[in-house]
Amino acid sequence: MASNSRDFYQILGVPKTASADEIKKAFRRMARQYHPDLHSGGKKAEMEKKFKELNEAHEVLSDPEKRKKYDQYGTNWDQAEAFERARRQSGPQGFGRQSGFGRQNTGSEFGGTESFSDFFDSLFGGSKRTTATATESHGFASPGEDLEVDVDLTLREVLTGITKRVNLREPEPCKICHGMGMLRDQPCLTCRGTGVTSEMKTIEVKIPAGVQDGTRVRVAGKGQTGKHGGKRGDLYLHVVIPVDPIFRRHGTDVHVNLPVYPWEAVLGADVTAPTLTEPVKVKVPPGSKADAKLRLKGKGLPSAAGGHGDLFLVLQIVMPPTVTEAERALYEQLNTHRHPDPRSELLSAAQRRSRE
Repeated sequence: MASNSRDFYQILGVPKTASADEIKKAFRRMARQYHPDLHSGGKKAEMEKKFKELNEAHEVLSDPEKRKKYDQYGTNWDQAEAFERARRQSGPQGFGRQSGFGRQNTGSEFGGTESFSDFFDSLFGGSKRTTATATESHGFASPGEDLEVDVDLTLREVLTGITKRVNLREPEPCKICHGMGMLRDQPCLTCRGTGVTSEMKTIEVKIPAGVQDGTRVRVAGKGQTGKHGGKRGDLYLHVVIPVDPIFRRHGTDVHVNLPVYPWEAVLGADVTAPTLTEPVKVKVPPGSKADAKLRLKGKGLPSAAGGHGDLFLVLQIVMPPTVTEAERALYEQLNTHRHPDPRSELLSAAQRRSRE
């Protein structure tokens, strides 16, 4: 991970006491704000830099072990981890044994126990004295960080599955120095001596049908580039399913309100109802009541075990927007007939509660 002089907590706008959930929410909020694809022109380059900082901060602070090391060592936490691993692998005698040439190392070489400690301290808050071993820290391979991008899906896309196009910066050998990093015995200015540049490319990612809100779809090897030969990280598409204004999801079942007029509920009617695909004709049974449900089998969402859920049409009895004189006369005629009081059960329940 590239070292970043800014504090990761400041980048995400959270305190050092922030919970994992607070860190996750802060990252998603700011990622939407600074995502390069949402900007153009000169602003895009600035957003790319901010977006990279956000990913670096989130990758560390969302991992409990990495966060612990970051809190202890700061932005050089990854180098601390690499050197600790190297020290452990050297055996119980540390680096203070023999060099490869059969003689005792001195303090000026990478090998002596004291030189290792001095270098470690110079990086992480101890002695400020640097040693000739500082360049050795760049030789440890470390994997690239994972990237996570939110992908909004409609319920129709959940029903069928969809292929999403994602714009990513792909590493490419520098065309100026041909991947060497040097040009006329000087570091290449185009790739800054790395031998690698990046190029914006579009990849297609297939999201299967029936995914749940919060699902993470992994695309291997499409994250950030590793350092010093380390493998590339992964890309995760975080599925977000916003609330649909028409359809309500209940697992694999889907509910939708279906308005009917009073006479359609009383007499029955053939009406057109919406589904997640095309509208269908349904029969409203005579004598239907408000909030009654009509079930359309298999018209819901796919399930993990195979098959589909159901679509439920919830009847909502509505009045016509306007009433003609003829219709009013019919309502007045209907009003002259005796009917049971529709409020009787409500009144009885209220009285029972008042006596309790």
